[in-house]
Amino acid sequence: MRIGVCYFPEHWPADRMETDVERMAEAGLRYVRMGEFAWSKLEPEPGEYEFGWLDRAVELVDDYGMKAVLCTPTAAPPKWLVDEHPEILQEEADGTTRHYGGRRHYCYNSEVFRRETRRIVGTLAERYADHPAVAGWQTDNEYGCHGTLRCYCDDCASAFRTWLREKYGDAETLNERWGNAFWSQDLNDLSQVDPPRHAAADHHPSRLLDYRRFSSDGVVAYNRLQTETLREANDDWFVTHNFMSHDGLNAYDVAEDLDFASWDSYPTGHVQERRGPVTEEQFRAGDPDNLGLDHDLYRCAADGAHWVMEQQPGDINWPPYSPQPAEGAMRLWAHYATAHGAGVVSYFRWRRCRTGQEQYHSGLLAADGTPDAGYRDAANAASDLETLREAAESDEGDEVGEGASAPTGDVALLHDYDNLWALEIEPMTPEFDYWDHAETYYAALRARSVGVDVVPSSADLTAYDAVVAPTLYLADDELAARLEEYVADGGELLVTMRSGVKDPYDTLHGAPRPGPLRGLVGADVDQHESVPESLASDVVCGGDRYEARVWNEWLAPADGGASVEGRYEGGRADGTPAVVRNAVGDGSATYVGTWPDADLAGAVVGDLLDRAGVPTTDPLPPQVRIANRGGLTWVANFGADPFAVDAPGDAEWVVGGPTVAPYDVAVTDAAPSDLSAEERP
Repeated sequence: MRIGVCYFPEHWPADRMETDVERMAEAGLRYVRMGEFAWSKLEPEPGEYEFGWLDRAVELVDDYGMKAVLCTPTAAPPKWLVDEHPEILQEEADGTTRHYGGRRHYCYNSEVFRRETRRIVGTLAERYADHPAVAGWQTDNEYGCHGTLRCYCDDCASAFRTWLREKYGDAETLNERWGNAFWSQDLNDLSQVDPPRHAAADHHPSRLLDYRRFSSDGVVAYNRLQTETLREANDDWFVTHNFMSHDGLNAYDVAEDLDFASWDSYPTGHVQERRGPVTEEQFRAGDPDNLGLDHDLYRCAADGAHWVMEQQPGDINWPPYSPQPAEGAMRLWAHYATAHGAGVVSYFRWRRCRTGQEQYHSGLLAADGTPDAGYRDAANAASDLETLREAAESDEGDEVGEGASAPTGDVALLHDYDNLWALEIEPMTPEFDYWDHAETYYAALRARSVGVDVVPSSADLTAYDAVVAPTLYLADDELAARLEEYVADGGELLVTMRSGVKDPYDTLHGAPRPGPLRGLVGADVDQHESVPESLASDVVCGGDRYEARVWNEWLAPADGGASVEGRYEGGRADGTPAVVRNAVGDGSATYVGTWPDADLAGAVVGDLLDRAGVPTTDPLPPQVRIANRGGLTWVANFGADPFAVDAPGDAEWVVGGPTVAPYDVAVTDAAPSDLSAEERP
């Protein structure tokens, strides 16, 4: 549990460097990340390297007792490389070239750029292979940022044909799997396949889905090239990559080649990217569940460890609105990341830039070099985490260090990129969003202080008391059999609307929905409708009335199958089952056919946890969250009002106390289920 910072020594006069590094050490920072956009400074001319400035930065980091995290500089190819090889540039679907002038302008499938990547990464790795201050590397920077995950150039066309040939073998099989008879899309040979470039009407959804898979696989292969090159130089280094919040790159696949996953956390920006209104408190501190979902996804992507490689340090330049974060928010975010298993929280950046595209992105220091609010919060967080390290390490067998003793969840939330991509292609209503729907159920779990592992549906589920599966849109017999075995062995499963709709080729099942999941849930979907707010109806469940919205499925339980737990009231579906539960072996499967409001999601999830015997707290207010790691429990207040925590009399408070101020945090040795929180009068 350490604090770090992202530093760009190439942006500042050389005589400033030692002052900067000395102040980092004084603030209690332990890791310094450098170099991710420095290719033009490291190699100003082809084959002519200037490493002196980075050598000195690494030496100073070492002198002041810190560790360096170096980055491969491939996210921003220099102009001389673009001029020599313009074919490395990406193309948009309409043929527009993504030119030099920003960043992320290269094509992952360009063999020329892959060759240049091996060269620059190998040169850097060889130079720092024996330096004791270099702890590890970050590959590239934010794969796919700015909508650059998919390219449509000729190199991608050729690579896509190869990818399809490996998957399908021949055009006849592809025609059958995709259903290319529709709109005369049959192919005679796989050499005829092009990327789904700009067209007069929508492209075939199966084609679009496979192109998303292909594009993600291209990033996986490109990242593997980098990790292999780094490890050839020094296999003691860790290698990570900084993912983005809620992005469309398959993090599970990329993470297979990483020692741990990292991600870039900007709470007041990310909360504005989801659908729906943003509250005043969220503008100041973000939403704890929007934030927590990413922490738990990237923690699980690489088997239980993660870093926050970029942590918001104050106001930022890219969201629609950038209010100043609440006082103490930057410290709160560091604690919240730590509670969810982060080994290191690294603030972005050390000092606000005076030039370039990020001048309106704050740093721990202001543009004039004086400490900003983020500096004080980072120093306070570093001091707190040192105290927590000592407390955790004093508990035998429960040592907490960088990436060690990450929490594990009692409940799994299933999350699949194939489902995300397929639903992006055919959302069927502007209000449907896969991430937001998953977050609805994630929030209901976290409101009861339950530890959640966000894992793909292929994961081993035997260790979990309960499993929540939002929108298993693409489902086959193998998945159905695995889930049925889990339930029959005593597991409690919650499946939600739009599940079992299509097969993995994005083709509708020949059987009624939910397709291969019908026997498991004990019901069919008779009809479905997407509904605007003006047509929304209610659901009565357990005698209480709740709002149903966005997507409603009218369920028809099979004879001797599921019992009805909730019905629609009002609207076209009046009286039709909306929530059912089916006993299977020693467990049961619940199916929710609508997008529930927070109260209905809470009620359904609460019943699931009770049946599974998962220890919980009483439901918490949406701005308060409790999380446990390594024998310590964090109580985080993302709200503007103080909260009182009721804890056992022998509870020890390691940080803070039983009254948690606005945008503050307290840490105790009491178990989450022994705590409760209420607004202080």
